[in-house]
This record gives sequence, structure tokens and C-alpha cells, in this order.
Amino acid sequence: MTALKAGDSFPEGVEFSYVPYTPEKDSITSCGIPIQFNASKEFANKKVVLFAVPGAFTPGCSVRHLPGYIEHWNDMKGKGVDLVVVVAMNDAWVMSAWGKANGIKKDEILFMSDPGIKFSKSIGWTRGADRTGRYAMIVDNGRVVYAENEPGGDVTVSGAEAVLAKL
Repeated sequence: MTALKAGDSFPEGVEFSYVPYTPEKDSITSCGIPIQFNASKEFANKKVVLFAVPGAFTPGCSVRHLPGYIEHWNDMKGKGVDLVVVVAMNDAWVMSAWGKANGIKKDEILFMSDPGIKFSKSIGWTRGADRTGRYAMIVDNGRVVYAENEPGGDVTVSGAEAVLAKL
């Protein structure tokens, strides 16, 4: 249970699950098929912004955390970010519905499940025994260049503005 810090390699064996966006499953009530996403492999040759929230559809996450990433998505892409990923303890279907409810199409932001909060537990960034913490990191070609866990209940070091300033 070791927190990640700038300069660390992104850990091996990190997998999330998600439902890829498809136009035929555009409706919030349409369910796609979840797939495994090998983050360790996928992040190895990309610039990635990963942020975590305690839960999809919760007030703090939906009102204060996610909107900044939606608003600054183009700015992040302009700074060379290949992927923006949000993870939570919810299953892949809930995460997919949360993305659709927020108008995210074509995998602009990947809404992923941290099954059993395995990754969040491995870095010690959880909320209690069953929720992902509120944190953010930048991974550039497999190396962590920014990683911060919220010290309290607010959105500060894990918010889009804080991350954008570090890109």
C-alpha cells in the first residue's frame, strides 16, 4: 500500500473495466459489454490524465469534480494528453451511464470501474473500506509526473485546474 509520487513508474498489472462507447448504445438505458482495460500496458506509451472519484452520480463528484474535466478536455488535449480517464468503485455499466448522462460521447473521457477498488487500495488512496478515493495523476509514457490525493473532502489537488497547471 504505497502512494504513487512523481518519478515513480506506473505499476504493473493495473486493470480497469469499462464499456466502450458505440453509437448504437448511445442511450443511457442501453447496456454495452464491459471489457478489461490493461492500464499498465495502455499507459506505457501515452500521456494520460487519470482522476478518481468516490462514486458516480454523487453530488461532489457530479457537481464539483467531473465538470472541470469536461470543461478543460480540449485544453488537456492541446497539452498533448492522449487519454483522460475517470475511475470509481462503481461497476462498468454505472460508469458508462454516468458518462452518457454527462453528454460524453466517443470515449472523450473514459469512464472506468476500479473493480473491488483494487488499484486504489494498492496505492492507499481510498475512502473507507469500499470506495475509491478522490485523487488525480498524470502518467507520461508509463512514468508518474503528478499524483495527488485529496487531503479533505473538497476538490483541490485532484481538480482539472490543478492537473492542467501541471501539464
